Amino acid sequence: MQVRILVADDHHVVRTGLRSLLESRNGWQVCAEAANGREAVEKSAELKPDVAVLDIGMPLLNGVEATRQIRKLSPQTEILILTMHDSELLVHEVLEAGARGYILKDDADRTLIAAVDALRRHKPYFSSRVARGNSNPAIRPGTSADLSSRSRLTPREREIVQLLAEGKSNKEIAELLGISVKTAETHRANIMLKLDFHSITELVRYAVRNKIIQS
Repeated sequence: MQVRILVADDHHVVRTGLRSLLESRNGWQVCAEAANGREAVEKSAELKPDVAVLDIGMPLLNGVEATRQIRKLSPQTEILILTMHDSELLVHEVLEAGARGYILKDDADRTLIAAVDALRRHKPYFSSRVARGNSNPAIRPGTSADLSSRSRLTPREREIVQLLAEGKSNKEIAELLGISVKTAETHRANIMLKLDFHSITELVRYAVRNKIIQS
């Protein structure tokens, strides 16, 4: 059966390895690659792949927010999250965003084919280590304060948190998101107010702790 797959990871060598694994299956085709979350969203909207395999730690737009946007723009595309983080918080967030699968990068050679096969049939898939680990309440990268504050942020604000933490200026954020500089400044002020932060350093620490960006 023909299966069209998008692969998104900011490391070329990882994308090449994933492509090689996936295309070893008869009828499976990697129809596009993306090096960041924004590119993944754009290509998914254009090509409507059956499955999108997304790294969670991509620049410009992380896997959680990319998942949310892809599911909106291409509802039939199933999302498989690929990550190094065995985290209950992240599993909860990607499921809430609309992903149906979650596997660990160092298990990918053993689980990727099975995961994509499940997702193409619209069935969920979690690598066994994730399923085991998530019964342990100690595996939580953020505090309860982080969780409640993060849930108060809108999807657009979470996008902007990532871009600010990556060092983007208000002007660069405005250009990337297609909004005015004044709107970008307003979003930034609202974020700092909601999170009760007084410096970008606090914002960066928060973004790293919550896996919005990679440290």
